[in-house]
Amino acid sequence: MVKRSADLIIAIVLLFLVLPTLLILPLALNNASYIAFPPQGLTLRWFQAYLSDSDWRNATVFSLEIAAATTVVATIVGTMAAVALVRGKLPGKALLQALCLGPMIVPQIVFGIALFLVFSPLHLTGKLPGFVLAHSVLAVPFVVIIVSAALERIDPLLELAALSCGASRIRAFFAITLPNLAPAVATAAVFAFLTSFDEATVAFFISETDGKTISRKMFEDIDFNLTPVIAAVSAIVVAVSLLLMGTVHLLNGRRAQQ
Repeated sequence: MVKRSADLIIAIVLLFLVLPTLLILPLALNNASYIAFPPQGLTLRWFQAYLSDSDWRNATVFSLEIAAATTVVATIVGTMAAVALVRGKLPGKALLQALCLGPMIVPQIVFGIALFLVFSPLHLTGKLPGFVLAHSVLAVPFVVIIVSAALERIDPLLELAALSCGASRIRAFFAITLPNLAPAVATAAVFAFLTSFDEATVAFFISETDGKTISRKMFEDIDFNLTPVIAAVSAIVVAVSLLLMGTVHLLNGRRAQQ
């Protein structure tokens, strides 16, 4: 009886947390010209309005470019950092680990202001390299945490066996360590992509009129042009996030069964 009550409370709490996200879809399909619930009819015109608006399309493409580049940079840097922290014998390892995870602790609004003050004189605001650099700093901690946790579970004797057979450290890493880390690296890459694609606070400070992300565009429309298009864009972002996480979960599940 107690267990059932606890399960019911947990289910209610989880439903309460996910309910706002679930309501995005009916809001996006609302036939009214303003955001209202329950919907006054169903339509796809807000998705069509999103796709036909050049500002929305440009912001989306720009965000995808940033997220793709950030994924590559953050995954490579984060994986290398994780290997160094777990396998390496570095002086001041605890301090280095704290520095890698620091961006998760610093408030993003403080980080955004600092980046604006640094990027503005360098003319990096609103530019792809500036966004990639900023978002990579935010995404690397997720990669370090995920890859480090997976690396801790890999027996280092496997690498030592490869080294004893004449393999170099680089070859041992690519032949032994990296294949075992592949699921964790793929998961970390998805988190890096979503961290960049969904990021809003820092993008608010380093965006410009001709270089803005989809999250910055959403903020602007909430202030000056609030329509169900916002809900349609939010539904698309949620769908992309769920699709990526579901794909990684499916691939990892198939790999575990092999």
